[in-house]
Amino acid sequence: MTRRLQRAPLLLAAFLSMTWGVWMGLLRLGWRLPLPWPDQLILHGPLMIGGFLGTLIGLERAVGVARPWAYAAPILTAAGSATLVLGPPGVVGPTLITAGSAVVVLIFAVVLRRQSSLFTWTMMLGATAWFIGNAWWLAGAGTYRVVFWWIGFLVLTIAGERLELNRLLRLPPRVSGLFAAATAVFVTGIALTVRSPEGGVRLLGAGLLLLSAWLAVFDIARRTVRASGVTRFTAVCLLSGYAWLGGAGVIAVTTGASMPGLPYDAMLHAVFLGFVVSMVFGHAPIVLPAVLGRALPFTLAAYVPLALLHASVAIRLVGDGVEVLAPWRAWGGLLNAAAIAAFATQSAWSMTRH
Repeated sequence: MTRRLQRAPLLLAAFLSMTWGVWMGLLRLGWRLPLPWPDQLILHGPLMIGGFLGTLIGLERAVGVARPWAYAAPILTAAGSATLVLGPPGVVGPTLITAGSAVVVLIFAVVLRRQSSLFTWTMMLGATAWFIGNAWWLAGAGTYRVVFWWIGFLVLTIAGERLELNRLLRLPPRVSGLFAAATAVFVTGIALTVRSPEGGVRLLGAGLLLLSAWLAVFDIARRTVRASGVTRFTAVCLLSGYAWLGGAGVIAVTTGASMPGLPYDAMLHAVFLGFVVSMVFGHAPIVLPAVLGRALPFTLAAYVPLALLHASVAIRLVGDGVEVLAPWRAWGGLLNAAAIAAFATQSAWSMTRH
């Protein structure tokens, strides 16, 4: 129990990073909110990906590998994100987050020594993509260039985890081969963005389409969605998230959106909000009890923030795509924040009440 209590500050740091990252996102959409340091506006992405999701994933991996040194990953990313929040921006925060991502790569090196498989290699590729993107960011590259490596980190990590769980289905080798082929297309597209950003984004988008199709067809969620309770809720989160991942692939293939703009915004938020946050909602009833040692009882109220999340992403993307409805972007972003806040509040209330 003591060890689990020691993890709580890291979890709190992750959620504080998320809160400040969402705050930055609302400011970028035009909402008039206080901002201590003007230069922090560019930190929306790093705080959400490196500070929030990076710390969560690093903590989950440290718990799984059960090595004391592995906790350096979430500690470093939490410290780096705290540095970014307290500002002003500098090299300390990016350095700490990059170091934390390097530790995650080392964690997967240990995992691969124990079990070399397609899903562990997939997650290793995701961790490596995160480290490469962070190192490039630390070297001074704009976030609009490195964000595709961060997409690779999250998509490959989640896809690898789903492949691991799907071992229960004993998938035939040809199905695993399709997964490997889709991953290869996706990773090649990410690498190509360095030399040919537009062409790389289109190929990356093709990889997203292939991975979303694979997950939608072969993931065990297609069966568990027929269950009840938290099992069905998780499956609904997964399947709806795969739809947004495919939507991001369509936007990437058709627009080649490699520079900031409306198609670029739509593509990124289809991935990061529609897909990734939906995955966070779906896995919270599993991950939080494992990390904190406290049950997270499921209630049907969890569907409310999930429905709000998907509705808000749709509103935001309509604002990105229809010029006369451009104000919808800001309202969609505000509802995005409301959905995340509602899910966090509902989860905390449920965990405390029980």
